[in-house]
Amino acid sequence: FGGSSLADDEQFRKVRSILELEPTRQYLVPSAPGKRFPSDEKVTDLLYICHDLAAAGRPVEDQFIKIRERYLSIAQQLHLRVDIETALDEVAAGIAGGQNRDWCASRGEYLCGLLIADYLGWRFVDAVEGVRFRDDGTLDDEKTQELLSGLLKDRKPSVVPGFYGAKENGEVVTFSRGGSDITGALVISL
Repeated sequence: FGGSSLADDEQFRKVRSILELEPTRQYLVPSAPGKRFPSDEKVTDLLYICHDLAAAGRPVEDQFIKIRERYLSIAQQLHLRVDIETALDEVAAGIAGGQNRDWCASRGEYLCGLLIADYLGWRFVDAVEGVRFRDDGTLDDEKTQELLSGLLKDRKPSVVPGFYGAKENGEVVTFSRGGSDITGALVISL
């Protein structure tokens, strides 16, 4: 599901309704929340801004509060149990602590995955565990299929955030914009 499909709590409700129409669906690959209205900002864009501000030694709080409020609103409106506040604190600390641009951008999908997994009652599988990139930043298809197959072999309904994965050393790498579609293709090819 793309960013506009997960922009707010009402969109989350629509996603669940769609999934309930076909109960054999086992996997969901979410993007980060997109625009709720034309003048709104996409979460991924806000994360890039936060990274750039931190890299320039400037404060990120004014931008990060927009991200925080978006996720907290969704969690509160849907009465979720996941500790999204702690996850948001960890993301804010990572950005301020100098995490790379890809790590910062990937947190939109990561946080959205935590929320939608809780909302659906599905398992959360972090893409860093299943999507593997080579040291040169290209996707390692063979290793990815091996890892994803192992993680999802029990066929339990699972949420695997789109757009990112990791190198063998754990460094987060993102696909180009729209990369959640690539993750979705990798997951459904199992």
